[in-house]
Amino acid sequence: MPNFLLEVGVEELPASFLSKAIEQWKERIPQSLAANNLATEAVEIYGTPRRLAVLIKGIPSQQPDREEEVKGPPVQAAFKDGNPTPAAQGFAKKQGVTIDAFEVRATDKGDFVFVRKVIPGRNVASILTELVPEWIFGLEGKRLMRWGDGDVKFSRPIRWLVALLDDAVLPIELVNGSLSVKSDRHTQGHRVLHPQSVTIASATDYVTTLRSAYVAVDVDARSTTITQQVKEAVQKLDGYAEIYPDLLAEVTNLVEWPSAVVGKFESEFLRLPTEVTTTVMVSHQRYFPVFKAENSKELLPYFITVSNGDAAKSDIIATGNERVIRARLADGQFFYKTDSAKPLESFLPQLAKVTFQEDLGSLRDKVDRICILALAITEQLQLGSEERENIQRAALLCKADLVTQMVYEFPELQGVMGEKYALVSGEPQAVATAIFEHYLPRGADDILPQTLTGQVVGIADRLDTLVNIFGLGMIPSGSSDPFALRRAANAVVNITWAANLPINLQQLLEQITTDFVKEHNKDKAQLIAALSEFFLQRVRTLLLEEKQIDYDLVNAVLGENDPEYAARALNDLLDVRDRALFLQQIRNDGTLEKIYETVNRSTRLAAQGDLDTKQLEPTSLVRKELFQKSSEEAFYNAIVNLVPQTTAAQQSRNYMQLVTALLAINPTVSNFFDGAESVLVMDSNPEIKRNRLNLLGLLRNHARVLADFGAIVKNL
Repeated sequence: MPNFLLEVGVEELPASFLSKAIEQWKERIPQSLAANNLATEAVEIYGTPRRLAVLIKGIPSQQPDREEEVKGPPVQAAFKDGNPTPAAQGFAKKQGVTIDAFEVRATDKGDFVFVRKVIPGRNVASILTELVPEWIFGLEGKRLMRWGDGDVKFSRPIRWLVALLDDAVLPIELVNGSLSVKSDRHTQGHRVLHPQSVTIASATDYVTTLRSAYVAVDVDARSTTITQQVKEAVQKLDGYAEIYPDLLAEVTNLVEWPSAVVGKFESEFLRLPTEVTTTVMVSHQRYFPVFKAENSKELLPYFITVSNGDAAKSDIIATGNERVIRARLADGQFFYKTDSAKPLESFLPQLAKVTFQEDLGSLRDKVDRICILALAITEQLQLGSEERENIQRAALLCKADLVTQMVYEFPELQGVMGEKYALVSGEPQAVATAIFEHYLPRGADDILPQTLTGQVVGIADRLDTLVNIFGLGMIPSGSSDPFALRRAANAVVNITWAANLPINLQQLLEQITTDFVKEHNKDKAQLIAALSEFFLQRVRTLLLEEKQIDYDLVNAVLGENDPEYAARALNDLLDVRDRALFLQQIRNDGTLEKIYETVNRSTRLAAQGDLDTKQLEPTSLVRKELFQKSSEEAFYNAIVNLVPQTTAAQQSRNYMQLVTALLAINPTVSNFFDGAESVLVMDSNPEIKRNRLNLLGLLRNHARVLADFGAIVKNL
């Protein structure tokens, strides 16, 4: 079977577009081929800054023939007195068959005419000619551009096109206004190392032909080469280079023929905070920093850059890069000295000049709100005076570094520089650490704050943003979340869970919304409802995705449109987590199955009664004089004995106490339903009926302390 090569030659692509384009082609091209009934041996995607290519190995030269069934007119319309009507003749002509080919088949709407016809497979060359423009112009990305006088959009102008079916050129033309690019077998080598055009003899010669022209088209191979070269270079320096995955991926997509180059800078710049130096190198210059050893934060005065030029001119390349980084580090040195010359607190007045959000005031206003909210959390946690003072101080200073010269130039250092400047200013270590930690986690894979001060300030900051942005009606919808509110809510829940903070989230939301509606004249009840539902969605998602809890068990602890469970979850985030984890545990070890039938049967019947779900104490609810069978009294006594176990489980969140008690009550309930002394719950006497339903309702209520068993699916 033939092989097909497509290469799209362009001006230098942004690294971000190239990586996303490769991923899109890896997914879409196989799907496109499958949709056209073209089975292949392999689809290999390649890319460099100047080209995007696909090599399809073992593609059929022609589609297989396929049989198609077509439904025609009703039999009554197709034939009259046994003769074909114009409708039948027209259908036959359209389908290219004779009347004899008709099949009559019964359907839900009566008898219809059907025909079966064989559709010959098309030549693969004609199919590819149609698919290639779809593959190219179907790519999505940010800031696609037009060029020339056409309407075609792509990341960068397309300059050449290679399309080979084995060793033959497949004629394809991309038209863009008055410009057009026609396919041939000529591509371009490396701009510097092989500026001449290159001829590709056959599709499968692509990788080796380009390699001979100093272009490594395989992304994974380039990445491996860069990693090896960086490690070899750093060994000669007797140091260690951290291979940051994001940096490696970006650098890989910036070069066609990688060459690691070692550069150096003056040792005086090592006196800068390591984070400043590495930010300059990694984020701004795409260099790999060199550390003294693995897991060390101490730098050596070297860096490694990956050149796309001539390895023989490494010295010249190193000198140019050294000149650039020297200037950048000198700027950092100046900013650090200038910012450190005054206390961090002195930057607070400048926050009043920076708008947080048009309707929410300045960053200084936000800081004031964070301080109030942090105090409320402190009071909930009943913290001591020292912790209270540290939290208030950290809340006051947490945004001060945003108006320093260093963070203005390097925004990614927010919080990092706040910690450094706080220490220089003589602030306590706990305050300084919290200024950095309150931004954590900064992304899905980031760490959580480890200190109580950082946790409290971080929660206060996010709750302020959530309540105020929600209050303005800017609620996330679909994939749109410009203020990253989902991430903020996830962080609040995850920090609370990780640190086991006994925070009443509902109470905090009530307090913040009260302050907000006073100032902005909004509907408090509506705002509280929206925020509560949003947080419940985040709790549900985190339990499902991060804690790996079965969906029905999540429903059981959060309730299905059950205000009681919703309120309970927001009042105690630790409790809802613990109950969900415990339910999953007892499902996995088989314990849940042992109590499921008893509790669930009682729950279903109890729904026929009117007992409030919060009632647990039987003495005032069950009339013993109405008992007719010993099984009723045994059931009652079992509930009486269950009360202290449930109370203890609630207080300690040790729900095994409750489950053990429910296991013990199993025989009693079974005898009540099906034993020798079984009863008819729905007795004709309404008093007896209500008494028995109350017994079942009490059992249901005790089980509800753990979960809504009605939401649990048996044998999931």
